[in-house]
Amino acid sequence: MLLNDKLSLSSVALDGYVKESALLDVIDGIPMATISPKHLTLALAANAQYFGHPQWARSYFDACHRDSAFIERWRVATGSWDDRVVVDIGCGPGNVFAAVGGNPKLLIGVDVSLGGLKMAQEIGYLPLLADAQNLPLKSEIADIVVINASLHHCDDMEAALTEAARLVKPGGVLVCDHDLQKTAWHFKGLARFLWEARLPMYRMMGRGGHGSSSEQECALASEAHHVPGDGMTVEFYHRILDPLGFQTSVYPHNHDTGAAIFEGKIGRSSRKYRVAQWLSGVDPDSREAALSLMCVASRPIT
Repeated sequence: MLLNDKLSLSSVALDGYVKESALLDVIDGIPMATISPKHLTLALAANAQYFGHPQWARSYFDACHRDSAFIERWRVATGSWDDRVVVDIGCGPGNVFAAVGGNPKLLIGVDVSLGGLKMAQEIGYLPLLADAQNLPLKSEIADIVVINASLHHCDDMEAALTEAARLVKPGGVLVCDHDLQKTAWHFKGLARFLWEARLPMYRMMGRGGHGSSSEQECALASEAHHVPGDGMTVEFYHRILDPLGFQTSVYPHNHDTGAAIFEGKIGRSSRKYRVAQWLSGVDPDSREAALSLMCVASRPIT
């Protein structure tokens, strides 16, 4: 690990986990990896801006990914974080650890937002500003790798998932959740029109993520694959992870469902999604209509 600036406590703690060839700067005590110019896209810049905004990031931290179903799913999927090395890719202000809890041996939070990382640092993350599509971390360092609601923010989802998989130790686990299932969001015709029409109404309501025109514009720009007709598939996870030797399971679910997803239950989405799916010719009660996919992939000890 090469440093362009003075040492920080975070960079010292990362020593041994960062590639020897990685060149890090230190900004406000947070180590920052060089980001390739080809990855400096609108989505990446919007993510850095959105989660770096103190009010928007705080609203996200307080409102998102903290309900009982979320906590139950994650605790079952990852097991205890106690005494584990955990890497949370796209950690934002730290929602997953704030929800799941535990006493990790080391908890590395990776994000492109300096402001989000500062918030995550306050609750116990060791922050690293880096691009999920080109991580400066060594391979096979983590017992648990977490990607929550982050892959769809990456322009190259395949590169981000492949990089995350590289970090998992034999015997470790990679868990992804809250990336949109493509078949559930394939809105057409009137459903697509109504979906687009929701945006000015959300602004008037001051709804989280849409409280103003600038917040809404930034939030939407950050989501590279959050549009009808785009998103994640079960096949995507298997295509990337199975050849790498992972034992991969993917669980479609609606967000009201906890550990029951591991028994094949998908739950029930809210009325607005069900109507949009019905108008688009999608059975709202089918597995293809489940809003998100949770992937649990374990790397066997060979």
